[in-house]
Amino acid sequence: MNKYNIFVPNQKIITMTFSELANKIFEDSTNYYHTMDDVYAKLVNPYSEDKIEGSLFKKNWIDAVQWHLEDIIRDPKIDPIKALEIKRWIDRSNQERTDLVELIDSYFLTKYQLVKPLANATINTESPAWAIDRLSILALKIYHMQQEVIRTDATADHLAKCQAKLDTLLDQKKDLSLAIDQLIDDIENGRKFMKVYKQMKMYNDPSLNPVLYAKEK
Repeated sequence: MNKYNIFVPNQKIITMTFSELANKIFEDSTNYYHTMDDVYAKLVNPYSEDKIEGSLFKKNWIDAVQWHLEDIIRDPKIDPIKALEIKRWIDRSNQERTDLVELIDSYFLTKYQLVKPLANATINTESPAWAIDRLSILALKIYHMQQEVIRTDATADHLAKCQAKLDTLLDQKKDLSLAIDQLIDDIENGRKFMKVYKQMKMYNDPSLNPVLYAKEK
């Protein structure tokens, strides 16, 4: 399995698989966000953003903020003007998330650009970065389900159901992490090849969203 030598902020070097790296950074980022628990808080990235570690940390931060924006906008008593503001914030966040996923895929494309695929090499249903995107969301699901499990104001039935869900999420994390490492290993050894498609989101593009370009006529 492919291993990475990772520089962490205290200048130590740790060797781990890519999923171990991602899980560590996603957990650190999730915990960091919740020390403030404020969608208006400013990100202070402990890693350089031109490195893969910095991209992973920023990716999870964006996901954490959007998670809480999705909670806020579902308040039935929210002011409609505020709701519209948050909806447009979520749209921008979705675009930033997509841009970062594509940036992470670029890291893998560059890293393995000299690998020659085997004659029987196959393509995966998703790129490494989109699988890593799911791992980031999973870190947030696990964090929030853990918070439900330790609630003191909930019924025993609620706590038991949340514990069962948490167990499932942790099992999913283990399986997804293994699948990501296997995919990266397959790409490194030519058994699979990457083919990345830009998402081409249409609703954010004034030239592709008919509501927006109609107003320009």
